Amino acid sequence: MSSGSQFGDQTQDVLVHEKTYHAFSLLTRWAMLVIGDAVFFFTLWFATPAGFWGGAAFGLVAFIAGYMVLVRHEENQPLDVWVEGR
Repeated sequence: MSSGSQFGDQTQDVLVHEKTYHAFSLLTRWAMLVIGDAVFFFTLWFATPAGFWGGAAFGLVAFIAGYMVLVRHEENQPLDVWVEGR
């Protein structure tokens, strides 16, 4: 894979941009997870016979599943754009 030498002096700017985008992506994924799980929890608590404990149990399961799908995968990605397997 390319070492990035064709970009000359822009390589550091590209890496800074990639790190900023990575942080924004993680923030967006955490926000989606927390807001979606809160809506799910409050819907189960107030709008179904599940009640508080049922909403808490299913909300926890949904949070763990969402974390595995949304957040964990992105956290394991390398920040360096030029790393093999990106």
